[in-house]
Amino acid sequence: MAIPVETFHLSATSQGTLQARIQQMVAEGILAGRFRPGEKLPSTRGLAHHLGVSRITVTLAYTELLANDYLTSRGRSGYFVSENAPEPPDFGPLAPRRDQVDWDAAFAQRFSNGANLGMNKPLDWARFRFPFIYGQADPKLFDHANWRLCATQALGARDFMALTQDQYDQDDAELATFIARHTLPRRGIQAAPDEILITLGAQNALWLAAQILASRGRRVAIENPCYPALREILRQGGAQVTPVDVDQEGLPPDAVPRDTQVIFTTPSHQCPTSATLPRARREALLKRASQINALIVEDDYEFEMSFLKPPSPALKSLDEEGRVIYVGSFSKSLFPGLRLGYLVGSAPFIREARALRASMLRHPPGHVQRTAAYYLSLGHYDAQVRRMGRALGDRRKIMERAIAAHGLEIAGKGAHGGSSIWMQAPEGVDSRALAAQLHQDSVLIEPGTPFFAQNAPPTRFYRLGYSSIPSERIEEGIALIAAALAQGPQGG
Repeated sequence: MAIPVETFHLSATSQGTLQARIQQMVAEGILAGRFRPGEKLPSTRGLAHHLGVSRITVTLAYTELLANDYLTSRGRSGYFVSENAPEPPDFGPLAPRRDQVDWDAAFAQRFSNGANLGMNKPLDWARFRFPFIYGQADPKLFDHANWRLCATQALGARDFMALTQDQYDQDDAELATFIARHTLPRRGIQAAPDEILITLGAQNALWLAAQILASRGRRVAIENPCYPALREILRQGGAQVTPVDVDQEGLPPDAVPRDTQVIFTTPSHQCPTSATLPRARREALLKRASQINALIVEDDYEFEMSFLKPPSPALKSLDEEGRVIYVGSFSKSLFPGLRLGYLVGSAPFIREARALRASMLRHPPGHVQRTAAYYLSLGHYDAQVRRMGRALGDRRKIMERAIAAHGLEIAGKGAHGGSSIWMQAPEGVDSRALAAQLHQDSVLIEPGTPFFAQNAPPTRFYRLGYSSIPSERIEEGIALIAAALAQGPQGG
C-alpha cells in the first residue's frame, strides 16, 4: 500500500537542515508504527513538490534512510519501508486521559441509556453452530451473482447522475416507481409519488414517524411485548407511552386508551410473538382509531415472508380516512445491511418526513437505491423471495417437528410464516441465564425480556429465529436447548 504524500508534514519546531528534518520525519513515522514494513513511500519528485523543497534534498534524505535500513529500494518501483526497519516500541496501554468536561451536565439529552436494549447479537454469530437468532442473512440463500451485476450496472455511465449528484430531498425515481407499481399493490395499497419516501431501513422510517407524530408529550399506544428499539425511539422523543398487552391475535383494539393520539402496531407479524391480526380485528382497529381520532403507524416489516398462506391485507389498504402510515423494508427479504425501507402516507405527512430526512441525511445513497431498483425491476427480487420462502418453509417444518419431539413449548409462531418462533420456558426459568448457558454450547437464542415494557418483565420467554441456521443443524440445536432446560430453572 502506498503512503499518501499528504501524510508528510515538516514540523515548524524541528531543528536542523531540511535533509535532516525530512529524514527525522520519515524515521519518526516508522518508529511510531504509522508507516509499516512493505508500504511504499511517495516518489522523491512527489514529496519534494508537496513539501516545497528541492528533489535532491529528498533524495539525500532517502539515501541516508536506506543506509540505516529504514528504507529499501526496489529497482524502478521506488522506495519502501524496510522489512528490517526498527519496530515501534511497546509503551503499553495509553495513560488514561482526565477530561475536564462534566459530560453529565454537558449532554442536552441522553441516548445511550437504552443502547442495544439487551439485544446484543455477537458480530461473529456465523461461527456458532446453532445460531437461532433473528434478522441475519444466510449467504447460501442470497443471489450474489445478480446483485453484483445490478451493482455494476448502477455504476455505469448511464446512471452517473443518479450515482453522484446530490438529490437533496428526492428519491431514486426508478426505485420509487417500482415500489408504487409493484410492491405496494401486492399489499392492496395504492399510492402516488408524493405519498412515498425512501428511508434507511424500517428503523429510520419509524424514527421519522415518531419525530413527526409522537414527540413532545404526545400520547402513544404500543404493543406489549414489542420491538424494543421503538420504545427507545419514543422515549427519546418525549412521548407518553402506554403499553397494550397483545393476545394470540395481536393488538386488541378495545384496549387502546381513548386519549391515544398515535398507535404503533405490527399487524402482519406481531413483534416478537408473530401473531397475525385477523381481518375483523384490523377493521375494528381502524374503527377504534377513527372514534378516538388517532393515527396508526403500521410496521409491515416481514410481509414478504408469508410462505404458509397469502398475507392478510395491510391496514393501509383498508384505510379510507388517511389515518395509516405504512412502514415497509427490504432488509428482511434481501439482507439487513442494505438498510433500505420506505414510508407510505398522505402527502402532507410525507412532505414533513421528506423535509426531516433532508435535514438529517439528505437521502439514502444513490448507488444503493439504483442497484436495488435494477434488482427489483429485473425480477431478481421476486425470485429471491420465492427461494427464501421455500427454504424458510422447510426449516420451519423441521423446527416444529424438533420442538414437538423434545417437548418444548411454543408461545407464538404466526399463521402466515415469518422467520422466528416465540417460545416459552417452564416457570422459574430466566431466558437470559439460559442464553448464557447455551452460548457455551455454541447455541444462540434471544432472551425475550427486552421486548416487554414492564419494570419487572417476565423472564421465561425467548425467540428462536431460523433464517440463519442450516436445516441439518436445527434438530441438534433444539436438542441442546431441551437438555439445558431439563437441568432445571436457570437463575438470573
